[in-house]
Amino acid sequence: MKKKELQVYEYPLDDGWSIVAGHSDSDNDRLSLKIARPEEWWFHVRGMPGSHVILRCPEGVKKEPDKEMLRQAASVAAWHSKARSGGVVAVACTKAKFVSKPRGAKPGTVSLRKETVLKVRPGLPTGSRN
Repeated sequence: MKKKELQVYEYPLDDGWSIVAGHSDSDNDRLSLKIARPEEWWFHVRGMPGSHVILRCPEGVKKEPDKEMLRQAASVAAWHSKARSGGVVAVACTKAKFVSKPRGAKPGTVSLRKETVLKVRPGLPTGSRN
């Protein structure tokens, strides 16, 4: 059986950074558990269905994203969720290395450690189209 190709939404940011959001539960699993590098940031809207979102740093870059980049990625996570039409939305974020899959869990289900909650309005980075 051939593995279906990963489907993601990708939003380029300044300095080679990008935001990547999964399309489906299986895409979310692969993005969060196989593709994201341990030091990259992971985002998901709290308490409702939505895409897993990764803030990707350019290959070989060791610097941390600034607060505005973190907020942009959280806004994308809110946009790609059932909370899109809400006002201010709570979005969980953590490093990808703190995201794991509970044994026997359905695709798209993960558990987090060391999470922070950002409150943002759903939206896409300036100049992006869905």
